[in-house]
Amino acid sequence: MLLKSGLIAATLGGALALGIIASPLSAQDEAAGTAQSQRTLLMSDEFNGEALDRELWTVVGPEVWFNNEQQVYIDDPAILSIVNGIAGADDGALMLRPLFQPGIDPNTERKADFVSARIHSKGKFDFTHGRAEARIKLPDAEGVWPAWWLLGNGQWPATGEIDIMEYVGEKDWIGVAMHGTNYSGETPFVNKSYFPEGTDATDWHTYAVEWTDDVITFEIDGKLIYRATRSMVDYYGKWRFDTPQHLILNFAVGGTYPLKTNGVTEPYVGVPAETVKKIKTGEIAMLVDWVRVYAPEGTAEAEK
Repeated sequence: MLLKSGLIAATLGGALALGIIASPLSAQDEAAGTAQSQRTLLMSDEFNGEALDRELWTVVGPEVWFNNEQQVYIDDPAILSIVNGIAGADDGALMLRPLFQPGIDPNTERKADFVSARIHSKGKFDFTHGRAEARIKLPDAEGVWPAWWLLGNGQWPATGEIDIMEYVGEKDWIGVAMHGTNYSGETPFVNKSYFPEGTDATDWHTYAVEWTDDVITFEIDGKLIYRATRSMVDYYGKWRFDTPQHLILNFAVGGTYPLKTNGVTEPYVGVPAETVKKIKTGEIAMLVDWVRVYAPEGTAEAEK
């Protein structure tokens, strides 16, 4: 499903308005990279090619819909592409962004007025235990819902879900969470992490998870923000994090989580009018500099 060519031409220019002057990596970024340099790299995508690597990623379509989100997912370069010249990115970056395009949603029950992008690595790359991290820049737009997460390959929630970064457009914090049988949806394993003074979600940050057989820890720029152990999880239900999980990057608009945070019901569930105006400009996007997955520390594979 392709967007109208005129809209593509008009809005791709908006992506470059996100920032086109290259800048050096921060000291935090360099320190985080050095810390992982001795580990075995299982997978990386630096997003430096001309287009998304389809051998690693699958782009989902309109059939994927959850949580009363207000977008329809489609596969189109206007909303999912590699962009260059973005300030602070190390070479290219992946852009995922919503656009206002009413009337094209094939689901008559949903009738979404926004289109956006979601990609996953299921069937192409997954792993069990290790470290997954991504360097991401988020937009200032209340009610958007971009995320970076891991999902088990079986039926949800029996094979687990690890939300490394969820964002509902309040730029002073991001959320992390874990889901499994008897602790899904309104999971007790959830945390808001507030940024220190002088930075926020609209800056570049590295969002990471360290996943072992008995503890899962979440980090921003190498700093611990939340930890959940097997014993904590066992109090609610079985530990569901010993089987492979794949990678997901997506940009949802509105829906249950933004609604529960901001209480907005009009003009769209979880999406205020000001954010609709911003989306119409084409300048609202999640930018991903890179994604990397490492083997666990202290294993034979990690020490090769």
